[in-house]
Amino acid sequence: MKTIKCGILPGESRQVVQRINEPLRAFLERFLEFPVDLVIGGNYVATSEALRRGQLDLAFLGPVTYILQSRNAGLEPFARPTHGGSIGPTFQAVIIVPAHGPVETIDQLRGMEIAMGDPASTSGSWVPRHMLLEAYLSSERDYVRRNLGAHDAVLAAVANREVAAGGLSLPIYRRLLAEGRVDEQLVRILVESPPIPEYMWTFREGLSADLREALRQAFVGLRDPAALAAYRAEAFIPAVDADVDRVRHWMEAILQARLHPYPMGYARASHQPAANLHGATRHSAVLAS
Repeated sequence: MKTIKCGILPGESRQVVQRINEPLRAFLERFLEFPVDLVIGGNYVATSEALRRGQLDLAFLGPVTYILQSRNAGLEPFARPTHGGSIGPTFQAVIIVPAHGPVETIDQLRGMEIAMGDPASTSGSWVPRHMLLEAYLSSERDYVRRNLGAHDAVLAAVANREVAAGGLSLPIYRRLLAEGRVDEQLVRILVESPPIPEYMWTFREGLSADLREALRQAFVGLRDPAALAAYRAEAFIPAVDADVDRVRHWMEAILQARLHPYPMGYARASHQPAANLHGATRHSAVLAS
């Protein structure tokens, strides 16, 4: 009997990711009547590369991870979580600082060390970089970027005053504080991001049509509260490639700032088209770093 392999990004420790996704794994196994394995990659690139190479059947990819891999493979997003109300299928990132530190505005981070998660993380790296870029702060010129691999590591580094600030997912930040992983009196939010398109469950290229349809039905019909809880979701709704176009534009702005790191460069970079992110492989080494 075929085992369905679901890839999950290591946004936190392997044990935490495994625990919070177990209800979904069990639901899919019951619905599909196939064994289902959760495969947690060593990093974001490892998970997305495994999907691109056909070693996974589907994976839950952030916008940046999906964009980078979909340029070289026929990946197909098919479902994303929605949170209802005005939030819908979006989430936010935050830049946090020590609670009693001197930084009050984002521009005061110039010249400082800022912790971020995995280099391919949407809310843990790319969106915070774009937020800093909007304040005319480029990692090539104006601050030191320290990638720690996971959101919980970023929170701990800020709470322990190892860095001046950190970028991470707002939902994960709130959950970590609620779980008591860090004393909430030690950290505070400096700035919140605009809404970010949600992560997407994505098929590998070549997955059979029957299995794709069964998985679509499983996710869109999912009403198990325990399985939805890990995603803070009311439900899963259909997803398509264009859902992450906003992130493509943010990535292109960061790329342009790296290629042309002149003072106040963002004013020009932000108006550049995002065409390079819709299939071209030029600058791929720059984008992935």
